[in-house]
Amino acid sequence: MPFTRRDEFLWRLRSHTLQLGQRTLVMGVLNVTPDSFSDGGRFQHPETAAADALRMLEQGADIIDIGGESTRPGKHEAVPSDEEQRRVLPVIQAILKARPDALLSIDTYKASTAEAAVNAGAEIVNDISGLTWDTELPSTCARLACGVVLMHTRGHSAEWRDLATLANDEVLPLVKAGLEQSLRTALTAGVERNRIVLDPGYGFGKSFGENYPLLAHQNELRSLGRPILVGLSRKSFLGRALADLHQGADAPIPARGNASLAATTAAILNGAHIVRVHDVRPAVEAARIADAILSAA
Repeated sequence: MPFTRRDEFLWRLRSHTLQLGQRTLVMGVLNVTPDSFSDGGRFQHPETAAADALRMLEQGADIIDIGGESTRPGKHEAVPSDEEQRRVLPVIQAILKARPDALLSIDTYKASTAEAAVNAGAEIVNDISGLTWDTELPSTCARLACGVVLMHTRGHSAEWRDLATLANDEVLPLVKAGLEQSLRTALTAGVERNRIVLDPGYGFGKSFGENYPLLAHQNELRSLGRPILVGLSRKSFLGRALADLHQGADAPIPARGNASLAATTAAILNGAHIVRVHDVRPAVEAARIADAILSAA
């Protein structure tokens, strides 16, 4: 099947509007937690975290996504909202002091943290639960009039390892139905449609092999009528696919860079408007090639 160009959208944020579809936007991941699966403990100090954000912006990141709570499968421990805010708010302030034009996203499912972060200057609320873990978040996002990313997940992280296995043809319908419900929840609460981006949630409640049929058929999510953001960087299902190259063990996180690029490129060619990544410069370059292919489609 030939590649098809992406639908184009205007994504309204708190005080900016982004053009989506003409080129892929890159969102850099900034975890300010002691237990992130990928870079836990590296950026706990606001100055260190801000310096890494500035580095990602210099490498071509369009958005920085800041998270103060790790959601590692099977090891997620909820962080009180005041502690989450203690971690993220100084980082937001430090980044914006150095780069007032930086576009920042807060990775949280808690209404109080979302409100504090947006009031501190974040433009986007990125909710991994798709508005299912905090009943106050939908109305909070509507009132804040910010950009919103709604991700699909199955249950809570402690349950992910015990979920029933899905057949290949069950994955996309399940994700699509969940995203439709999250979209309805947001619209009912008063969030404007042009503020919403959807994320299929690779690795969140999907076992290793279930992510590939989702990626293969991702373009079918365009029927939801909203832009698509994907986060494939360093995910464990990529490490599992490389096990035969690593003496039968899943490839460790530092060895997943090439696989992350391959999956991210596939996602762009299959309709993703925004990619959430840890390694910004390689992703920017890969996106440039993928966008050239789509432009020629």
